[in-house]
Amino acid sequence: MKRILSSLFVLMAVVLTVNAGATSALTTKIQNTLAKPAVLCGRFDQTKQLVGMKKPLASNGRFCVINGKGVLWRTLQPFPNTLRLTRDEIVHMQGDRVAMRLDAQKEPTVRMINSVLFSLLSGDLGKLESLFEVDGTADAGSWKVSLKAREAALAKAIGQISLDGAAYVKNIHIDEASGDRTAIIFSDIKTGETAITAEELAMF
Repeated sequence: MKRILSSLFVLMAVVLTVNAGATSALTTKIQNTLAKPAVLCGRFDQTKQLVGMKKPLASNGRFCVINGKGVLWRTLQPFPNTLRLTRDEIVHMQGDRVAMRLDAQKEPTVRMINSVLFSLLSGDLGKLESLFEVDGTADAGSWKVSLKAREAALAKAIGQISLDGAAYVKNIHIDEASGDRTAIIFSDIKTGETAITAEELAMF
């Protein structure tokens, strides 16, 4: 669950590119920089440095964010797996097999995650700021933000997140309380209906 939570909060950071709300001077500046497409897809390259291991774990794949529907996070290498978030559930798939399904009506964690996710999708950063201390800088062409969990339990699970970008998120770093570190680079960003494949659209 801890690994899934890390992936989910990365996805919520990506969703900032879809509809950020102006709840402070900082987010107002970011709002003026960010693009707000209804459909956003692209490539991610992720490295995770585990404590005690010399060589980081590397993976890559595609992600898609559809306003009003949810988020698709597809790892293609080294092993295919998919994380799909909608308003009602979180589904983790390995190939064509469902490895985990969490129902929002039964799992409090899912309700919390989906609440934050869809608050971001609707342009309400109030929920995010209730969970994290938000700090950073922004100018006309770029921005940097750090998110530090307010609650000890959340800080233990997710640690601290920093991200930067311009019209879209470019880089995300997660420093977990355990000492593990994750870095993600986003590229090949495309927007609009042609950005998502028929296969990906069918997953929703």
